Amino acid sequence: MQTTMPVTAAPRPWLAVAIPLLAALLVLYVPTFIDLSRTIWKSEEQGHGPLILAVSLWIFWQKRDEFVAAMQDGTRSVLAWVLLIFGLLLYVLGRSQQIILFEVGSQIPLLAGGGAILFGWRAMRTVAFPLLFLVFMVPLPAAVIDSLTGPLKRTVSVVAETVLYELGYPIARSGVVLTIGQYQLLVADACSGLNSMFSLSALGLLYVYLMKHGRAWRNLAIVASILPIAFIANSVRVMILVLVTYHLGDEAGQGFIHGAAGMVLFVIALALLFCFDGLLGLFDRKKRATP
Repeated sequence: MQTTMPVTAAPRPWLAVAIPLLAALLVLYVPTFIDLSRTIWKSEEQGHGPLILAVSLWIFWQKRDEFVAAMQDGTRSVLAWVLLIFGLLLYVLGRSQQIILFEVGSQIPLLAGGGAILFGWRAMRTVAFPLLFLVFMVPLPAAVIDSLTGPLKRTVSVVAETVLYELGYPIARSGVVLTIGQYQLLVADACSGLNSMFSLSALGLLYVYLMKHGRAWRNLAIVASILPIAFIANSVRVMILVLVTYHLGDEAGQGFIHGAAGMVLFVIALALLFCFDGLLGLFDRKKRATP
């Protein structure tokens, strides 16, 4: 009687490369993520950071089979090495000088260049979206925030004043200060909508990616609508706070409702995005039906 030994599959060769690469990334970026969790990820402005990271990892996991199937022996292209070296230098500079913009942003060129060297550009193209989606983890530069916050606050103030005045409310504006009845409300930096535009842009792009509309013009139209929708939603948020203060008092306007207004903003923005996409879908079906 002859016995046969069970045949075990040989370990996949790419694991020998992937495991050390993953270990190196953990050594570099786990301290960064710990620092972020103790600082800016606790703030309202950058609280979306962990969600962006989780979504990117989830999409990469969904694409893992496609990634493995597209892997090659790697590439020796100059671009891949430039990206890798640039990412490492950016990380070292950001970590040593405590420049969070460089430290967090370094992961994108480092992953792109290192991945291309080890697995080839074809494999990296399969995970291009989750890799580029990490851009939304990178904190906005202070100079950009300062240059955009003022104009956005003024524009939001003008929109809120105009709409509420047309609705018959006793409202007036001086700069970014709205006076309604006996109350004065300052449209603060957090009410400018800049950070909500940033996070809603991430949400909108994720929506386009997941929907996978076949028509390029429809995807482009949705992407182009993200910032206007975010601005409209933020303007509605400010008007809701003004009306709550006017009807229920200053304590109500600055209390729980003020904190919940951020969630209201996202609900309004998502509703507008769904409605706009639905209108595009109707137009698309009508266009296809036209002989």
